[in-house]
Amino acid sequence: MNVMSVLNQIMNQAQGGQSRQGGGTDIKRMMETVGSQLSGSGGGSGIDAKSLLGGGALGLMLGSKRGRKMGGKALKYGALAGVGMLAWKAYQNYQSNSGNADPNTPTQQGRPLEELQGAEQERRGLEILQAMIMAARADGHIDANERALLSQEIEKLGPDDELQAWIQRQFDAPLDARTLATSADSPQASREIYVVSAVIINEQNPMERAWLDQLAAALNIEPSLAKELEQQVLTAS
Repeated sequence: MNVMSVLNQIMNQAQGGQSRQGGGTDIKRMMETVGSQLSGSGGGSGIDAKSLLGGGALGLMLGSKRGRKMGGKALKYGALAGVGMLAWKAYQNYQSNSGNADPNTPTQQGRPLEELQGAEQERRGLEILQAMIMAARADGHIDANERALLSQEIEKLGPDDELQAWIQRQFDAPLDARTLATSADSPQASREIYVVSAVIINEQNPMERAWLDQLAAALNIEPSLAKELEQQVLTAS
């Protein structure tokens, strides 16, 4: 499966890019745009995620959340661009602040997504993509029409037949945090799954917040580490 090709394109969309069209803007320009729109809105409801991200698969994942607005936290979507290193940084901060000795060797911890190659990277990529789809479904509001649109956008990213069939199965699978957690191949993978889920969910939505809490428990992520991971998402640039 060509999962990393698809995943990288979705991550590029998170950088404010319309990568399908060869354009795109960087994160700093994205922030300037958001700031100017917010300042002119008189403290209104914010900016529509799908509009700002130029549509695409990620825009539809976020836009499927009825009434979702990005507001002042627009830049958190940029966390997708370096999810592995961000999750690793959060873990290092957590270790430093807690003073706890790590019971795992570096090998047991697992390496960040960006450092993996070949089959290992493809496997981790599947874990990340599965987490994104599950998080997008967490509020129960992806209806048949939205699913069809999302499938069309994903198809434009060029998944092979095997990956396309796998993606469709994720839309039909039960929304089960424990099942998702079992796919994690290492503690680092668990942190990355949590990070991408935190990016996609709207923490103000009780159903989505509950999903993230269930996922943390299933992944055996301690509350203090979960908080650090979420903080890294919100401050990513």
